Amino acid sequence: MSLARRKFDVLVIGAGGGGLRAALQLAQADAKVAVVSKVFPTRSHTVAAQGGINAALANVRPDNWHWHMFDTVKGSDYLGDQDAIEYMCRAASHLVYELEHAGVPFSRLDNGKIYQRPFGGQSQNFGGEQAARTCAAADRTGHAMLHSLYQQNIRARTHFFDEFFAIDLISNDEGTVLGALALEIETGEPLLIEAKTTLLATGGVGQLFRTNTNARINTGDGLAMALRAGIPLEDMEFFQFHPTGIAGRGMLITEGARGEGGFLINKDGERFMERYAPHAKDLASRDVVSRSIYTEVTEGRGCGPEQDYVLLKLDHLGEDVLNKRLPGITAMVKTFLGINPAEEPIPVYPTAHYTMGGIPTNRHGEVVVPVEHGEEEVPGLYAVGECACVSVHGANRLGGNSLLDIVVFGRSAGNRIIDVLKNTRYHLPLPEHSVDAAMARLQRWDQRGEGESVAAVKKELQGVMEKYCGVFRIENVLQEGLQKVLAIEARLQDVRLQDHSKTFNTARIEALELENLVDVAVATVASALARQESRGAHSRIDYPKRDDAHWLKHSLYYKEDNRVDYKPVRLRPITVETFPPKERVY
Repeated sequence: MSLARRKFDVLVIGAGGGGLRAALQLAQADAKVAVVSKVFPTRSHTVAAQGGINAALANVRPDNWHWHMFDTVKGSDYLGDQDAIEYMCRAASHLVYELEHAGVPFSRLDNGKIYQRPFGGQSQNFGGEQAARTCAAADRTGHAMLHSLYQQNIRARTHFFDEFFAIDLISNDEGTVLGALALEIETGEPLLIEAKTTLLATGGVGQLFRTNTNARINTGDGLAMALRAGIPLEDMEFFQFHPTGIAGRGMLITEGARGEGGFLINKDGERFMERYAPHAKDLASRDVVSRSIYTEVTEGRGCGPEQDYVLLKLDHLGEDVLNKRLPGITAMVKTFLGINPAEEPIPVYPTAHYTMGGIPTNRHGEVVVPVEHGEEEVPGLYAVGECACVSVHGANRLGGNSLLDIVVFGRSAGNRIIDVLKNTRYHLPLPEHSVDAAMARLQRWDQRGEGESVAAVKKELQGVMEKYCGVFRIENVLQEGLQKVLAIEARLQDVRLQDHSKTFNTARIEALELENLVDVAVATVASALARQESRGAHSRIDYPKRDDAHWLKHSLYYKEDNRVDYKPVRLRPITVETFPPKERVY
């Protein structure tokens, strides 16, 4: 068959906040930019971010970027790279004002300044009183940002390939990435997009777990593409469980609900977070609150007929505050639970939420791989957002830093790519064998007939991940979990699309997504098994303490031999003094 081909200066895979912020920077610099997205851009998962974006504007309480940096380093359980964290926190205020000028309708204070709410893990004066650092557009901040960025890209004439699925990266024999093979979902026709530079912005992989806050599109596509290209994944053992998902359903109740004054109670009506985090209480970091809820439930203090959740109280805030500051949450709880949060508490339980690990990058968005004496860039390849690991989040992300991450490093990657394009006049020759390898992956799913169904295997995988690699972990359980995901990986050869006339093109997409999920599942469990300590979101019952002497390092998982290697944490910031590791208490 003849393969349709297009050429661009830049190919951006993913149309969330990170991809669109980079695309905007590039399009405004007169680069020819293509954005491939498997959904319409404003349905990308950034749209689901609720609480806000962090920046030390000091509109409500005293603040500065250095305090924000300290909180981020501490929140990361000292696994974050401090040069990247400094870069992000120093850029934050500028980026928020830039978003404001791009049309993001932030909520306002009476004096007209951007409204800021308290969030977990925030402090003034390096661990002092609670800060209010999270700039919010009610509880729909991601929605407001994504729509504004999309509209600005339309204005800048970015070229969108809506409802196209990226299958694999295309590289030459020297390892330079030259674009990707994509599939038009509506027609099932492949499209080869050649590009001088390629940016992965495909988001996270929450669909690994049965109960999660993520959209069904969050299947780790960019992560798996990187693995298949021989690039390791960094820190995949660190997966954040958000403490307040709607119990049994997983939909997110923003941390902003607690920032506005909500609090958690157990079956005895006790504000139990006062025992686990005496200073920060309900606004401790997410890993601390999730483990606290899990402990309350397992020790028999859960609520409900099965005692399998706790309650989030907002009723004391009043109808006016909820309708003004948390309108989306109020509507969602009424729709899905049939209760009014102004009158009744909300049942909540930890739910899979955010991928701290990802494709290793530097603070310019360049994908980097270890070499004998340091790191080197993968030519032509960049990554930003949740699919990347800079690493500004380390072992645990603070709420409000994810929206900041995507715009800061989306801009940073855009700036670096602009510099590269100045010296890259022509497209490099593209080897056909690389295209053939990507096409073979697609054509495998043209086989139909008897075999396990994609849906059944995905359901089993999600159940295994939830049971064997959840909030708390232990060696024998992780070992069993790793064997189970490896067994699922081996069974993929027997999975078939069902052979009947009503199979849609989306069935093939779901099969390709399943392959991606399995690759990332193996990386996650293998990395969790290898790290013999508790740090941030990775909590080992058999190794309950953080071990800086042996484990203050990033993990790197390689697909080709299921190997986990390590590299050092960058403790040296750019201009300020290092924050040395110390005990992390709230």
